[in-house]
Amino acid sequence: MDVKQLFARKSIDGANLETELKRTLGPVALTMLGIGAIIGTGIFVLTGTAAFGGADHMGAGPAIIISFMVTGFACALAALCYGEFAAMVPVSGSAYTYAYSAFGELLAWIIGWDLILEYAVGNIAVAIGWSGYFHNLLVYFGIHLPPWLLIDPVSVSAAINAADPSRIAPQTLAMAQAAMATAPNIGFPIIFNAPAMLVVLAVTALLVIGVSESAKVNAALVILKIVLISLFLWVGVKHVDTATHWQSFAPNGWKGIMTGSALIFFAYIGFDAVSTTAEEAKNPQRDLPIGMIASLVICTILYIAVAAVLTGMVPLNVLGNAKPVAAALDFVGEHTVSTIISLGAVLSITSVLVVLQLAQTRIFYSMSRDGLIPPAFGRVHPKFRTPVFATIITGIFVAIPAGFIDINVAAELTNIGTLFAFVLVAGGIIILRRTEPTRYRAFRVPMYYLVCPGCILMCVYLMGSLTATTWWRFLFWMAVGVAVYFVYGYRHSKLRTRS
Repeated sequence: MDVKQLFARKSIDGANLETELKRTLGPVALTMLGIGAIIGTGIFVLTGTAAFGGADHMGAGPAIIISFMVTGFACALAALCYGEFAAMVPVSGSAYTYAYSAFGELLAWIIGWDLILEYAVGNIAVAIGWSGYFHNLLVYFGIHLPPWLLIDPVSVSAAINAADPSRIAPQTLAMAQAAMATAPNIGFPIIFNAPAMLVVLAVTALLVIGVSESAKVNAALVILKIVLISLFLWVGVKHVDTATHWQSFAPNGWKGIMTGSALIFFAYIGFDAVSTTAEEAKNPQRDLPIGMIASLVICTILYIAVAAVLTGMVPLNVLGNAKPVAAALDFVGEHTVSTIISLGAVLSITSVLVVLQLAQTRIFYSMSRDGLIPPAFGRVHPKFRTPVFATIITGIFVAIPAGFIDINVAAELTNIGTLFAFVLVAGGIIILRRTEPTRYRAFRVPMYYLVCPGCILMCVYLMGSLTATTWWRFLFWMAVGVAVYFVYGYRHSKLRTRS
């Protein structure tokens, strides 16, 4: 094996190839895609989880507001780096394609494998959050599904066996006990989150039809979710009592704030998803940076506003569940608004599923085109012009775990994968500024010698705030990925075999 070939770099000129995909997305559609991925589970689910904490991590309390500021700043630095890369290498693949140009094939493979955590595993968390609001909506209409069809076995086990039940949100504990009491038993209780699985399969079918149709659905859902957030803020601010609920503003100090930042990082990956649609953008050099940065700024402002109102309305233990916004409204007696929010959340969180699953299939498409995974992943449907095999495989990969794992496990794995990707992208900008300083860049990171190292340091610090269990899971996933590369990718790499 020639070690040098492991770090063979794809030239930027070679990366900018004609695409088989249909170019249909302008700056507004790209911004909507970013907002569609950013505003969803983060604002409707993880805000409560990060503020309250839980059995495995310390909550930020009302200081979750500061957590959003820290995370938003780190993402702003990363978005500038992504903007320069996206304008310079306007093809599908996001950080995977950028790493191929800056670091070489082995690291490109590692980041591509890592992006599966960011998108596919992230969508698992999104689907679980969607299920919580869907259940709330069913109850309002008098439809009661068996508890064992509405919760995952990991959450049930954690709740039933918790050493300190006060660290478990009351609603979660009650659901877990009901599921155990009613579940069919075939030597072990049958418990799984059926709505989470079914919604993923529905989104998969939508994405097979085509990205243009998906983008139109997403745009409508984005408008809906902004209306819903405005409704929540208008109603919720009337019930804010900071003297009572902000008495202990940061109950776990700076550590709790940073743990909250690391957990909610998941909420911001929408601007990254925009970069994966480069080959479907009409004018990628101009539109991709606009879409990423505009969506990030809009969403950060909305996140901070919602976090302030939510934690000012109710005690923290009301928020520790998969539907904190609805739970907070119910707690203060706004049941009608809670139902409206639940209906909207069911629809709007669907847009996050659409964008993240779309992004994952485009990563597979790019890796397949380079020969690192089987060619079936890059095969485009003759009618729909979408990578249909990659879309279906991604749907199956997301749907099954969505029924059986806990939302915190999925969110933390997504976060560490995202942070790792940001570190490599920022490092890639530094390398290419030195190795190819004269190359035309339609968008340039301002003061890159400060922005890029700052992004790396902040992301590494946030990674250190995640649990040891999350790190071990991440390292195991990476080890499996390296093994897959040497078994298949190294042997079939088109760049390496041409060399």
